[in-house]
Amino acid sequence: MAAPILALTSSLSSLSFSSHVAQNPSVVSFPKSRSVSCGTLTRTPRPIIASASVAPPEALQSADLKKYVKSRLPGGFAAQTIIGTGRRKCAIARVVLQEGTGKIIINYRDAKEYLQGNPLWLQYLKVPLGTLGYESSYDVFVKAHGGGLSGQAQAISLGIARALLKVSEDHRAPLRKEGLLTRDSRVVERKKAGLKKARKAPQFSKR
Repeated sequence: MAAPILALTSSLSSLSFSSHVAQNPSVVSFPKSRSVSCGTLTRTPRPIIASASVAPPEALQSADLKKYVKSRLPGGFAAQTIIGTGRRKCAIARVVLQEGTGKIIINYRDAKEYLQGNPLWLQYLKVPLGTLGYESSYDVFVKAHGGGLSGQAQAISLGIARALLKVSEDHRAPLRKEGLLTRDSRVVERKKAGLKKARKAPQFSKR
């Protein structure tokens, strides 16, 4: 009789100990899981909402920029009155000026984006208007093709200067003084037969 009683007591003690151990983690684990889940729920949506709120306006702005230009220029570039054409190397730029706040749009894109934020190229666009104090008086709309971005920027500068002459003939003297009405005729010299480039010759060997 002593052996069965000892077995029963040991089994009961083990059951009570396991139930006691099982109850404690349930109490401890629930608050931890709730606190972690609450922390993740409150923290993770914030960066996702912020990124979603920033990206769409830029995409909409670039998509609607073409419609904006067409609404500002009824009849296209050729139908406008204040227009100028500039050239540099192989680049050609047609420029239209309209009264505005100083926006510059090139090929239906913002000038800073189109010229890759290059400060020198952006300065080329600002010099003609800045010479006459019209930095925030006119909006500039440009169609440019050919050449590279550097040539296009200088062609746009000449186009803006020529368009400003149609605003008033009095602008000719200050623009001419700054050299903004002179067409830079320098182009890349062609390669010559027997030479490596335009003038570079292969190394001379006497024997």
